[in-house]
Amino acid sequence: MSKSIIVTGAGSGIGRSTAEHFLEAGWKVGLVGRRKEQLEETAAGNPNALVMQCDITNEDDVEQSFNRARDTWGRVDALFNNAGVALLGKTIDELNVDEWRNLMDINVTGSFICARKAFAIMRAQDPQGGRIINNGSISAHVPRWGSAPYTTSKHAITGLTRSISLDGRPYSIACGQIDIGNALTAMAASMTTGMPQADGRIEIEPVMDVSHVAKSVLHMAELPLDANVQFMTVMATNMPFIGRG
Repeated sequence: MSKSIIVTGAGSGIGRSTAEHFLEAGWKVGLVGRRKEQLEETAAGNPNALVMQCDITNEDDVEQSFNRARDTWGRVDALFNNAGVALLGKTIDELNVDEWRNLMDINVTGSFICARKAFAIMRAQDPQGGRIINNGSISAHVPRWGSAPYTTSKHAITGLTRSISLDGRPYSIACGQIDIGNALTAMAASMTTGMPQADGRIEIEPVMDVSHVAKSVLHMAELPLDANVQFMTVMATNMPFIGRG
């Protein structure tokens, strides 16, 4: 019997690549995102793909979508809590509060809502259990210049990961986090033209193929529930992380 996973932010970037790799591996994949057309492009007619247009910041949307996945498949084995947005290039005094709130609503509250619903399904299903994989970031460790909201949100994801990992122990629910650095997606395209460094220079940064991230998430998800990758860092080898700042 094939396993099942819900992937948020599945319409583009890391989410799309990860969803495609899981489909190729024979998983049933719930594709969550705001834009149905992009989700259908990810699905590419695969019968194991379940397109679920959903706003992760809307509790009712998440409830209906995740219940649909559970009812379609009989259970939900995993969640890749991936959807998020970036806001870079402004010092804290240049940000307005609405920008902060919008990013936090998506990156933190949306991730919480999705993890909360997945946890409830996994706790109630028989056999009990499942796995939640949160998308962190290199910024969960060290910031880029001008990234206060994004960096704060990714530190929050680390706290969420640790808490779910602890809370899930009695219910065979594992939780891990993948921290990604410079995967080449549309969001990271600016890295190939120049990014501000800690000393004020603008430098082109090394990037890696996003498929390496997808393969890493698949590895995490395929482990038995008595084993867990608590934290994994996957990055372009020579990107400015070790020694950043």
